[in-house]
Amino acid sequence: MALNTIALELVPSNVERGPQFAIDEAHKVVTLSAEAGIEGRIGHVMIPGMIEEDDDRPIEMKPKLDVLDYWSTIKPELPGVRGLCTQVTSFLDEPALRARLTELSAAGFDGIAFVGVPRTMSDGEGAGVAPTDALSIYDELVPNRGAILIPTRDGEQGRFNFKCKQGATYGMTQLLYSDAIVDFLQQFARETDHRPEILLSFGFVPKVESKVGLIKWLIQDPGNAAVAAEQDFVRSLAGMEPGDKRTALVDLYKRVVDGVADLGFPLSIHLEATYGVSRPAFDTFAEMLAYWSPPQG
Repeated sequence: MALNTIALELVPSNVERGPQFAIDEAHKVVTLSAEAGIEGRIGHVMIPGMIEEDDDRPIEMKPKLDVLDYWSTIKPELPGVRGLCTQVTSFLDEPALRARLTELSAAGFDGIAFVGVPRTMSDGEGAGVAPTDALSIYDELVPNRGAILIPTRDGEQGRFNFKCKQGATYGMTQLLYSDAIVDFLQQFARETDHRPEILLSFGFVPKVESKVGLIKWLIQDPGNAAVAAEQDFVRSLAGMEPGDKRTALVDLYKRVVDGVADLGFPLSIHLEATYGVSRPAFDTFAEMLAYWSPPQG
């Protein structure tokens, strides 16, 4: 059954900040939603399971709250909102991963996307369960099983097709800073019968990106010209005046939605404010959703 949702990504807060920081962040989401006119529209929060990655990460990775602890802290502050998350599978054996997924499901996570090793490692290096195996092993335990979809990645058509054969019910895209997903899904629809739900991911780009470069780092794929063009767009967005930036992001949203709406894939929207929720981000999200939003219900 499709999620048909608008999901807002919230990254678990640093342990050193304590639970009150997470509670305050949830309150900020409620306030900003009301001020932007989208009160009650966010159906899920998407909480990524954070793992250590490359040493060159622009913002230091400090110890963060566990997904379950973070969710249990913010859930009471977000009435009616359910959970989605990502779960790294490659460092847990089958019984340990089963226990973890059972906890997540019981805590109110409606969908779990399985992810593998960080970029510093090669596929298969983790001693635990491969994400593609988890898609089939836990089909009865986790009804909505997600896979990450990166439309600009070389070989992604075959990779995503295999994940669908293994049992992925939805694909959550990497942050979209081009309309490459349109050509990707058009080809995928022509060549396969799989129609998983697609969570289209859009992220706000604040001015601070010009100095920090976290979004540029997150979407990197060295040597990939398509990604280089997306990074250029991110750089351009960071330097724009607020009104121009909103127009450019909403225009991208429209091109993507118009390009994929009639291909037969159930669609949800995944929104991300990479540097933290803000009024400009929510104003932009509200304008996006005024153009099109999933058929919630």
